[in-house]
Amino acid sequence: MTHDLVTDPSAAPRASTGSVCAVIPARGGSKGVPRKNLRLLGGEPLVARAVRTLRASSTIGAVFVSTDDPEIAAVASRAGARVVERPAGLAGDEASSESALEHALAHLASHGVVPDVTVFVQATSPFIRASDVDRAVALVRSGECDVAFSAVRSDVHLWRHGTHGPEGVNHDAAVRQRRQDREPEHAETGAFYVMRTRGFREHGHRFFGRLRIVEVDPAEALEIDTEHDLALAELVHSRRETVLNPLPSPIRARAVVTDFDGVHTADRVTVDQDGVESVEVNRSDGMGVARLRRAGVPFLILSSETNPVVRARAAKLGVDAVTGCDDKLRALTDWADGIGVDLADVAFLGNDVNDLACLRAVGWPVVVADAHRDVRAASPIVLRRHGGDGAVRELADRVLAGHEARPSDDLVTPTEGQRP
Repeated sequence: MTHDLVTDPSAAPRASTGSVCAVIPARGGSKGVPRKNLRLLGGEPLVARAVRTLRASSTIGAVFVSTDDPEIAAVASRAGARVVERPAGLAGDEASSESALEHALAHLASHGVVPDVTVFVQATSPFIRASDVDRAVALVRSGECDVAFSAVRSDVHLWRHGTHGPEGVNHDAAVRQRRQDREPEHAETGAFYVMRTRGFREHGHRFFGRLRIVEVDPAEALEIDTEHDLALAELVHSRRETVLNPLPSPIRARAVVTDFDGVHTADRVTVDQDGVESVEVNRSDGMGVARLRRAGVPFLILSSETNPVVRARAAKLGVDAVTGCDDKLRALTDWADGIGVDLADVAFLGNDVNDLACLRAVGWPVVVADAHRDVRAASPIVLRRHGGDGAVRELADRVLAGHEARPSDDLVTPTEGQRP
């Protein structure tokens, strides 16, 4: 791994009075959600999202990612974090988060980085607010506590199986109190823990000394442990993007590949009395493709359909086409190699199960709003538009926004670290 702090100790911030560092443990393995630290949310890997949030903090001086995985290291480094290489012995299923944090802090100390305060963050809590982290840091730095951690208020009545049946855990089953009459309780979110570094290294665990709760918005408290959690997070993110940002996030792809039926069309066909088929396409899609061509973005229509209408549409648009294709992934790979673009820099827009292999191979997997449910589950980027109803134009606009976000020779490419 070339991103280890050892390779560039001079780049690390030196200890200073009141210094604050953040550490994100992000191992490569995961059982519940395979490669979950690299899974995309809104087109961004979870670990990169965590780094970006912490870098937006007004109190954190540097962000470090502890990982055993080269892809995670590359993504974290590109997002602005410094990387600490985690030994394999501390990266297995049985290894605790505390062991990774202890190793990272010892590693930093060997390079003269001894923060007064350590912020311990989980990349799988994607909706952390930098302002909440700053509130926790302020509590610790002010001397009010030794550890401050995120939690949400909980008013649930907990039960457990007892000897004679269910019994109340946090309430008397015989006295049903109103919510406002109960003492407030909180559920730990697992998102962040802010602690005095010396205290943590002395005790070896995250809860020591005087503790304080930093209450966060329940809407921000989702933690990703399962595929269902990830799907829910994408829905939450999409809703926020729609409400808070009417312009969806840019897609920084260098080339675009689309299926045809169900993408350029509504996946319907008209057949006349002679058996001649025709389809309906969207003019706005054509304008989007034309704008991509003017911007120099290579475009391919890749279809298993043998109907000549596909090639006719591609010719009309002035783009490449591969039709009657039984092995879409091979055709995609050959085309990308031919134009000198890595698959990590390709946006693929699909709608059905025969697109799954391509969606899993590219850096920017995208599906139309009415895609098959199995395909939606495999793609982190779901468009607002349906196939044949401007979906290609929507993708084109987002790719063009990615190109306009910075000079074309300095685009941030997703690489394989962003693949789901």
